[in-house]
Amino acid sequence: MADAVPVRCPACLRENGYTAPVFPCSCGSPAALPLDLAAPAVPLTHRTWSDAWVAVRCGACGEVSEWPHPELGCGSCGTVVRIPVHPVAPADPHAGTPPPPQAPQPAGPPAEAAAPGPAPAAPTGPAGAGNPGSAPVSAVPSVPPATPSPSPSPSLRPAFRPVTIRTARDAVATAALYLRWLGFQDVRQPDGRPIPSAAVDLRAPGLVAQVDPTTAPAGLRAVECVWLNGLTASATSVYFALAGYTQEARARADDLGIPLFVMDLTGMPQPLNDPADALLDTGA
Repeated sequence: MADAVPVRCPACLRENGYTAPVFPCSCGSPAALPLDLAAPAVPLTHRTWSDAWVAVRCGACGEVSEWPHPELGCGSCGTVVRIPVHPVAPADPHAGTPPPPQAPQPAGPPAEAAAPGPAPAAPTGPAGAGNPGSAPVSAVPSVPPATPSPSPSPSLRPAFRPVTIRTARDAVATAALYLRWLGFQDVRQPDGRPIPSAAVDLRAPGLVAQVDPTTAPAGLRAVECVWLNGLTASATSVYFALAGYTQEARARADDLGIPLFVMDLTGMPQPLNDPADALLDTGA
């Protein structure tokens, strides 16, 4: 996994860690997004379909594919920012040409030729009688050195595999996969296609989650509703939003202890408050 890079929020000037996703090219090689860390991040106030994708050239085969533009939700103020990416450079026509062969360089003075002489005499006599070098291999048992058995390593959660979000249904499916990855069993999502203008409920034993796939930040009332649903069911309340949260919603979620996650089009949910960080660390 790639290392996290610092991204400064233009609204509150806080630096957030961001790990650029790696997408699979059609040739099978990983295609990494070339982040332009010298350019400032841009607040995402209006989302359009054409601006949500970025062209990336595969370094192995040279094919140009479109992948979701990297986005990040600020962990302090909740602002969703778009991270600049270097434009696609023109293909190098000599990229696939192997370098010309180079003349071999002498590694050192040539070794002296061995003077011809009589061949060594074959050993005589029975094996092992005054000739220890002629003992059969089976007479010398090979015992491998004893190595201590490695101590068992603690079980760790495997890395979450994001799913590219292209529709509202993809956002709901991604949230369900993420909750299962956290350890919640039997996560159920509703049948049928989600309405783009409405949030969708997800349920599991001990869990009430809501997924907001709209392009408007989730508000105070939405956070309070999912908290009331969790309180009624004696379950943990979790909220996922595609466009972040309002300041009132974030403050209320912190007071109620509701984990808030923001999702970008790469399908990687990011925790936005302390309850979300705690849920990410401990799991279900």
